[in-house]
Amino acid sequence: MKKNGLAVFKMEKEGFKITLQTAGAESGPIIHYAQQPALAAPAPAPAAGASAAPASAAPSNLKEITSPMVGTFYASSSPEAAPYVEVGQTVTPETVVCIIEAMKVMNEIKAEVAGVVAEVAAENGKPVQFGQALFRVK
Repeated sequence: MKKNGLAVFKMEKEGFKITLQTAGAESGPIIHYAQQPALAAPAPAPAAGASAAPASAAPSNLKEITSPMVGTFYASSSPEAAPYVEVGQTVTPETVVCIIEAMKVMNEIKAEVAGVVAEVAAENGKPVQFGQALFRVK
């Protein structure tokens, strides 16, 4: 973490959550392991240089599909392929909605909620942060 200038590292996957903080971060070094309910949504972390306003502008009746990791967001399996999901499409908890590439590994992200896609909040080919909204679902 020191080598890359990281103060906080968070990761959540399939009900497992880990948070690491360096001594210079808010409350000192912390290593935290906790089981999380499958549908628990972490609070979105604002990206560097990004405004917190868009996250708070989401209507309260929408559920967010958030990024479980830091990586690059891809809406489809290849540049020529159609997106996994589009606005207006119905999704189930098992529907694959996107891919997040992290450390040269392609991770399929499932919706984990049921509903209709109301908004695609992430931009194809752009970096995403842990907890960042990827989609909003009615």
